[in-house]
Amino acid sequence: MSPGRSNTSGLLGWHLQAARETAFVGREEELAVFKAALYGGGCSVVYVHGPGGIGKSALLRRFAREAAVAGRPVSMVDGRTVEPSPAASEVEAGLVPDEADAVLLIDHFERIQDLEGWLRERFLPRLPLGALVVIAGRNPPDMRWQADPGWAAALEVLPLRELRAADAQALMDACGVPADSRGPLLAFAGGHPLALLLGAAVAVKDGGAGRRWTPNQDVVATLLDQLVGQVPSAAHRQALEICAHAYTTTEDLLRAALPQDDAGALFGWLRRLPFVESSSRGLFPHGVVREVLEADLRWRDPEGYAVMHDRIHAQLAQRARTASDGEVPGAVAALLYLHRGDGAPAGFHGRHDEGDFQEEAVRQEDVGTLLRVATAAEGTPGEGAAAAGEAAAACAAFWAERQPEAFRLYRRTGTGEPVAFSAWLRLAQLDEEELTADPVVAAAWAHARATTPLRAGEHLAVGRVWALPPYRGNSPVMDLIRWRMIGNCVRSERMAWSYIAIRHPDQAWVEQLRRHYGMRELSARPRLGDDAYTLFVHDWRAEPARAWLERLNQGPAGGPAAATAGLAVLSQAEFAEAVRKALRQLPRLDALAASPLTRTRLVAERAGQSPATALGDLLRQAIDDLREDPRSVKSHRALSVTFLRGTPTQELAAQRLDLPFTTYRRHLTAGIERLCADLWHRELYGAPAYRST
Repeated sequence: MSPGRSNTSGLLGWHLQAARETAFVGREEELAVFKAALYGGGCSVVYVHGPGGIGKSALLRRFAREAAVAGRPVSMVDGRTVEPSPAASEVEAGLVPDEADAVLLIDHFERIQDLEGWLRERFLPRLPLGALVVIAGRNPPDMRWQADPGWAAALEVLPLRELRAADAQALMDACGVPADSRGPLLAFAGGHPLALLLGAAVAVKDGGAGRRWTPNQDVVATLLDQLVGQVPSAAHRQALEICAHAYTTTEDLLRAALPQDDAGALFGWLRRLPFVESSSRGLFPHGVVREVLEADLRWRDPEGYAVMHDRIHAQLAQRARTASDGEVPGAVAALLYLHRGDGAPAGFHGRHDEGDFQEEAVRQEDVGTLLRVATAAEGTPGEGAAAAGEAAAACAAFWAERQPEAFRLYRRTGTGEPVAFSAWLRLAQLDEEELTADPVVAAAWAHARATTPLRAGEHLAVGRVWALPPYRGNSPVMDLIRWRMIGNCVRSERMAWSYIAIRHPDQAWVEQLRRHYGMRELSARPRLGDDAYTLFVHDWRAEPARAWLERLNQGPAGGPAAATAGLAVLSQAEFAEAVRKALRQLPRLDALAASPLTRTRLVAERAGQSPATALGDLLRQAIDDLREDPRSVKSHRALSVTFLRGTPTQELAAQRLDLPFTTYRRHLTAGIERLCADLWHRELYGAPAYRST
């Protein structure tokens, strides 16, 4: 090419620029702000901020092109190559103050963030009106920009977000990503431009991967460098990994997961990161940062990943059990989010605050609304619709009068529109009026009585839902209702059975109830009007809440917690008879192995032993414990001589104690009764009985 030739289409730089232009999609709002400022109708300074790889540099290149088309001189400053001093930056800018149409673009401002005060107070005020400056960096502007009335009209702050779904699709079109690879690529990258571009390059190269596409370690490592960069210490890295694993992160969660580190300092560091945002529930990272950190730790340190997961699970399970009533749905949601990779129905739709719906307790003035929603919810078009709606409303009215505290109302947050109700009916005694009024409750009682009836002090619960048709199935409001019901289950004391009634459940939800929640479907189909309901049931005596939470943590395949499933549920009389028999068989492990007590809660809680050994140790310890109660010393002596010292007959035991046989028998009988009562208390409550001192 001759020196005077102006055609640049044969240059590599021209082709690079053309490819970049083709890959630029979206950003209409940011371009509109810049054009308004460019043509004199907007601000003087545009401050663009966002995490690494979000497209700031690409946007500045488009700004430069728009300014050149407008015939304005453009200067570009790269913060990576500038000495962070006022003098060096002013020279690099190359902007003469009397050029009123000049455009100055400053990229990678986070590298020279120390110059922010000088830029705001000294440099920018010396520019002539009409000049336009764009600052782009990872960090948002100092609050002093917005606190200064002088900058109120002169500054426009643009937080740069991920691409919209349509723009992300357009970017994949431009890159030629195969159609069947787009789903997993979008699931990983979301609308993050750099992640999309890197993933697209891999997907195009490996066109046969299709739906099996996952980011390789080169993509993960590159994104980690670009999005996260270097962190101050191993503790900071762990805090970041916790933030990526949990739905939201609070200081107390960091304290539980990293007990040896300064949780307050780590939380403060996290909240200042450009790719970490905050909500009323805590901190959370941008989607692609979360995915990259998770993928890296799973691959790099699977054992460390499992330890971190277990610590977070334990903390969030405890929070779900102890949260205040209003915090229950959020606490359960955070717990379920940990198991999103297992296919558990965590039910998240990109929300980190309360979302589009809110839950509240039902008041007396809400009952009329409840009846209207129940009628509309169950009376959907079809044969018998009116009868079903009327029957549902009558049932709801009956329970709203009997158990108003059991009901929750769900409204749209923005409009206050009521869209659903739920009820968690707590039933301890059979009531003929309730059976007649509600066939669903009648079916639950029939099942419980036919299987293992309630023991003294126990209750069963029946969950009911009335949701308007547009809000059924996989929807945010149904997520709230599910979280509430799960919370009720793991927090209830002395609950024997829980039942959830679902009208026309889809197969996917049925599978989730079976695989993840350990519920089974009853064959009975109670009817309201002409409509049938499916009842799902869980036996909380056979699998207590602690075991259920452990199984949830192990995933659908089960694991150690599976051993606690299928526990024996004995009546108090059956339990006491089994204790008496086991005391007589105490020296014989083979006989103890056949005892039904080996399949009860109190033995299952003693991990690390065979059931027979655990039962023997439990009985011996229970006898020894009686020594601590002055009222039971005589009973302890009678039990010890009879069952622990291997005395062959009761007559000989009475002689060894130097007691009349009738007195010995009275002490022995009292001791056995006390022993049965103590062990029964532990079976029901999972804790030793109270003993006075």
